[in-house]
Amino acid sequence: MGEQIYSFLNKYISTLSWHRLSVRWEDIVEILIISFLVYQIMTWVKNTKAWFLMKGIFVILLFIFLAIIFQMNTILWIVENVISIAVIAVVVILQPELRRALEELGRKNFIASIVPFEKPAIERFSDKTMNDIVKASFEMGKVKTGALMVIEQHVVLTEYERTGIEVDGIVSSQLLINIFEHNTPLHDGAVIIRGNRVVSATCYLPLSDNMEISKELGTRHRAAVGISEVTDALTIVVSEETGHVSVTYEGMLYRNLDANGLREKLRMIQNKEVEEKKHRLWKGRAKDEK
Repeated sequence: MGEQIYSFLNKYISTLSWHRLSVRWEDIVEILIISFLVYQIMTWVKNTKAWFLMKGIFVILLFIFLAIIFQMNTILWIVENVISIAVIAVVVILQPELRRALEELGRKNFIASIVPFEKPAIERFSDKTMNDIVKASFEMGKVKTGALMVIEQHVVLTEYERTGIEVDGIVSSQLLINIFEHNTPLHDGAVIIRGNRVVSATCYLPLSDNMEISKELGTRHRAAVGISEVTDALTIVVSEETGHVSVTYEGMLYRNLDANGLREKLRMIQNKEVEEKKHRLWKGRAKDEK
């Protein structure tokens, strides 16, 4: 294997004609694209458990390099016969992270700007819905009633909605409080909110395997982080132990929010500015008409 690598490098270097080297604009674009992709891959690896796997692979590659130098033929024979299986094993091990990375790439704004996958932005829910969610969250927090509310955005939560019981009711603080009341049929699990309606209750969510989540947090918080890692939903958690209200979004956990903080997070995904701009534009045109 050592001779093969040496001959390949020697052949490749010999084909380079530096005195006739010319740079085209296509080459510059290609370099920029490759640089961007490498940066994205490095960022993804750094922020997932793939980082630890990559360090392990680097150690193995170091041993292989030493085996090539010292002509350890038995080790090289094992490497040649195991390499294809090892690649498949790495893909299987990193399947959740690879899926998450592709989903994140699909949600990037530059993709949406080139190919309009998403529908035009409209107001996701009304101010009344937002105020009722905030009111219910802190009313339940006062009496330490645990709650888990998932607010859908672009990624449709049908697969999680099916794990629960259909509700299809207009969002109100009374409805949310009654759903999560202790010893009621619907209190266990998550509620999924789509627009101004509660579509389903007692839904099961995927648990996050993020090791950085505090051990003092329970299954409810881990489920909230889990759904935010695989979708673009915003999730509100009311702790049954402390009564504190937290939010998860894009894999991040924001703990111990007050009413204004929760309202700010909800307003971030409400898309109300889009509706207000349209309304102002319509009013302006109306004034100019005669």
